[in-house]
Amino acid sequence: MYVIAPLWTTEAEVPSVERATGYWQSLLVEDDPDPEFRTYCHLFAARRPWQRGCIDDMLRDTADDKVAGILITDTRMQRIHHPYDGGADVFLATLDERDQMRDRHAEWLSSHPSGL
Repeated sequence: MYVIAPLWTTEAEVPSVERATGYWQSLLVEDDPDPEFRTYCHLFAARRPWQRGCIDDMLRDTADDKVAGILITDTRMQRIHHPYDGGADVFLATLDERDQMRDRHAEWLSSHPSGL
């Protein structure tokens, strides 16, 4: 699996302390004419072997709003789990997978008619 973590800055340059920790790419998110308001998202990716409980601490920190923006993917990046402090979004490769997940975990869905 891959764990992808963002670092938000107002600088295009990746902070030097972070370069050696799985830097993947940087994205210009807000191209404001005023440099003080430009926003960059620097992404860091780490490949980890899956083991039960291996991301529990990260999920707890996300639930406690200590970290944000984490993405957990399969190695082909076809399935994405995006936890946040109020729940999680899951993106699957096919509609059939989506429907199976929805049916298997109906209790995870909101009580709103749309399920959102």
